[in-house]
Amino acid sequence: MAYKDLRGFLDLLESENQLLRVKEEVMPEPDISAIGRATPDMDSAPAVMIENIKGYNTPLVLNVHGSWQNHALMLGLPKNTSIKDQFFNLKEKWDKYPIGPEWIDKKDAPVKENVITQEDGINLFDVLPLFRINEADAGFYLSKALIVSKDPDKPDNYDEQNIGTYRVQVKGKDKVGIQPIPFHDIAVHLQHAEEKDEPLPIAICLGNDPVLSFMASTPIEYVQSEYDFAGALKGEPIELTKSEHGNLDIPARSEIVLEGYIEPRKREIEGPFGEFPGSYSGARRQPTVKITKITHRTNPIFENLYLGMPWTEIDYLMALNTSLPLYKQLKRDFPEVEAVNAMYTHGIGTIVSTKSRLGGYGKAVAIIVDEFVDPFNLEQVMWAITTRVRPDKDVFKVPAAPGMPLDPSSEPAGMHTKLVIDATTPTGADKARDTNLLETPKNLDTWTKKLDELRNGEEK
Repeated sequence: MAYKDLRGFLDLLESENQLLRVKEEVMPEPDISAIGRATPDMDSAPAVMIENIKGYNTPLVLNVHGSWQNHALMLGLPKNTSIKDQFFNLKEKWDKYPIGPEWIDKKDAPVKENVITQEDGINLFDVLPLFRINEADAGFYLSKALIVSKDPDKPDNYDEQNIGTYRVQVKGKDKVGIQPIPFHDIAVHLQHAEEKDEPLPIAICLGNDPVLSFMASTPIEYVQSEYDFAGALKGEPIELTKSEHGNLDIPARSEIVLEGYIEPRKREIEGPFGEFPGSYSGARRQPTVKITKITHRTNPIFENLYLGMPWTEIDYLMALNTSLPLYKQLKRDFPEVEAVNAMYTHGIGTIVSTKSRLGGYGKAVAIIVDEFVDPFNLEQVMWAITTRVRPDKDVFKVPAAPGMPLDPSSEPAGMHTKLVIDATTPTGADKARDTNLLETPKNLDTWTKKLDELRNGEEK
């Protein structure tokens, strides 16, 4: 491919008019979240490099994966490649797994150009331009980190190490919280470490090759390697090097790596956090991580991900890498399956295209949505269906309803059974199901106008 790391990909985006540079001074809050919210709504939404953040020295890039144009360029395709063609191109690349890594000596790895130790004084605020992604977040979050861990029972097993994306809350200058859901691979590693009352070494890698970020958020089998899949997608090995301690395999071209360990059997409150369904999560007791070393490239770039009311960057990042593994599983047992669209709300809603073994007919569907959901916007409608519906309470049939006589599925002509889905936000008597929706970032209109002006200026 035409890039080897985040920097190379940003150069490619810029050459394709898919990168905007904001050079004026920007306030960390609320300006960055406003930019993160405004960008995905732009035509062929570009990545945005924010070069001058008040109080910080490190630039920030957002929305690297946040459009189908950027997604196509990540796969080495023309930027206007259709979603369907991207799906099947990804399938072809997927089938080339595995392509193993190329090992880079520490002294030659770009991510080792600068090393900060505990003796130097670890301070995340000196390295990262931290900001709240949404106003009611519990703190500053690293939302696009590639996190490396190994099973302490198999420290030399390359295939069973995990490269995943988990939300990380900054809790101090050298401490963060992490959310490992029980079914995640890192939770298995942590369980094995805590059974021995031992810390679990991890590496939090920031600013990565976009294919690595793509694979870190992809559900694959426990014994499959995200690095080897990334190599297959790129058609060439991923460059890896060793961490400073803990024997972890990390990307040699990451911008910044925070090394440390999950403290055994220690939990602190983490959250709330504005999550992908467009609402805030709760606060829960989660593991904590002690940061003991930072390595970074000279003049590093911090990459983070804005999450808000869909669609935002995370919905593009998690679209096809959710669809394809499910397609592979279904295709194995049901060869009639043609394609799977699990793009909506991380696969909570799934559309399967399949040849039929048996006869049948489709049903007319009525969907009731909130007033702020555009019924002509499929992304918004699917968000409502996947986050607002309880089948036992919200789905019901209306038999013998009047229909269109010309509808060939009506029987007798002009009569139909309607399926009603109430996808409105639960309120009132059903208080147990109330949700706190994410708010619109302040200054959104201002930054929408500024970004449009930047984009129009570059196209002239």
